[in-house]
Amino acid sequence: MWQSYTNGFKMYLQLEKSLSGNSVEAYLHDVDKLQQFLEAKALQTQPESMDLATLREFLRWVHEMGFTATSQARILSGIKAFYKYLLLEDVIKENPAELLEAPKLKRTLPDVLAVHEIDAMLSTLDQSREEGIRNKAIIETMFSCGLRVSETVGLKISDIFKQDGFIKVVGKGNKERLVPIGSVAIKFIDYYLEYVRNHQQIKAADVDILFLNRRGAKLSRVMIFYIIKKMAAEAGIKKSISPHTLRHSFATCMVEAGADLRAVQQMLGHESITTTEIYTHLDRDYLRTVITDFHPRGKK
Repeated sequence: MWQSYTNGFKMYLQLEKSLSGNSVEAYLHDVDKLQQFLEAKALQTQPESMDLATLREFLRWVHEMGFTATSQARILSGIKAFYKYLLLEDVIKENPAELLEAPKLKRTLPDVLAVHEIDAMLSTLDQSREEGIRNKAIIETMFSCGLRVSETVGLKISDIFKQDGFIKVVGKGNKERLVPIGSVAIKFIDYYLEYVRNHQQIKAADVDILFLNRRGAKLSRVMIFYIIKKMAAEAGIKKSISPHTLRHSFATCMVEAGADLRAVQQMLGHESITTTEIYTHLDRDYLRTVITDFHPRGKK
């Protein structure tokens, strides 16, 4: 039933709302996330039988997945539009999304993992198992390059330039950027390729995708989320962990080590330096050091 309703929703957005192709796809992705949530929770709920409590649980799940407040608001907008369409089509008599509100998120700094905590997570992986080898390569790559989870699952073998020490990343808005990759990450990617991926039956559509599931297909964002959550739990880490945490930890390590903020901005793929400043949460001690070391009136 979901496919039938989403097909109708797509036509409604195109014909009646006259939305652009990108906007239509964004709305459909929002509804797809709701379906992913139901699958992850083993719920058989159909669109017409959805209730407010389940939708609120979905929003909590989206928050735990590491989406920003802005992204959560956009997803909520997509879900509301979908149920407004179902109401207009008389599929439902009452709109369960009508009273749905985005969670009020405090502007708190996200948790960051220290290197020893990432090492503790990696130590939980069984390197005698194919999944353990793959997962280690995934974590090392994400932490080495500060990748978004969507960039990780979409990373292609042909976009890895080992000799030059760079990877080509396709970020938000299909914008491409070159990001340096460390020798440790390359080492574990090579190990994964040789001992796992080269022995898989790979689906035709995913022959160039680097990280695959056991069926030889592209990994989902949700799968990366669960891999990282499981590793953190087994390592005894109590912090709120998501794939986004590794990206934030990468940026924090870079800035605290003295990396230029503009360089970090470019590696992260941020359009605005303001975003990077928030992302790296420069602490007061660091800022004080910058003034002391570099400002002509600040030097001791």
